Amino acid sequence: MERLFPDPRPVEISALLETLSAERDRDRNRPHVFTNFAVTLDGRATIEGRSGRIGSETDTELLMALREIPDAVMIGAGTLGAECYGRVVPTPARRQRRLARGLGADPLVVVVTRSLELPWGVELFSCGEGEVLILTISEAEAPATATPVEVWRYERAVDLDAALKRLRAEREVRSLLCEGGPHLHGSLLEAGLVDDLFVTVGAKLAGGGGPRLIEGVPEHVHDLELVWLLREGEELFARYAIRS
Repeated sequence: MERLFPDPRPVEISALLETLSAERDRDRNRPHVFTNFAVTLDGRATIEGRSGRIGSETDTELLMALREIPDAVMIGAGTLGAECYGRVVPTPARRQRRLARGLGADPLVVVVTRSLELPWGVELFSCGEGEVLILTISEAEAPATATPVEVWRYERAVDLDAALKRLRAEREVRSLLCEGGPHLHGSLLEAGLVDDLFVTVGAKLAGGGGPRLIEGVPEHVHDLELVWLLREGEELFARYAIRS
């Protein structure tokens, strides 16, 4: 990939992400949270209901590289169903690199859902690898699945701040990648729980009325600091830090 800012030159994404790995060593009462999403040039977060149609193979490679870093990966129920999640670190080589970092082979997958009406047939639940933690307000019982599932329940709304603190204290989750969708991204940002954003700008215009980068929260301006800007073909890949 070509780095446009800072210090323009060819770079390897794995080397750039080593700085992200160091963030999990910061002493705090919640995990370091970074988000990843792709958008079209006109701001669409999905095309025909899926984010995967926006980015290229390079965008997928970046996502897979990001999944090698955190203790946990967080997703909303809509994203889980739309993208048909399987094992989030699918290849032995990537799992081995996680083990070399002192992590588990599979990150804990945290699913946020109000209703507990989930696509229980997707491979994430049937592969039998790793573990899934569900955050919900529903009193329904989760069905038996090959992959171990734990449920944390809340009364009127999932308290993301409390959940992240509990993940840090009880599950030793020091870093967490959120893959969306837009409502979950918005809720984390509204609560002041996001530290870094990775944004792929696909070379596409979509139009229409689909979801944007952030949905479902009041207007609030967040000041961002550009950490890097990369280019591969027609796509741009940015990392932003949220200014405290």
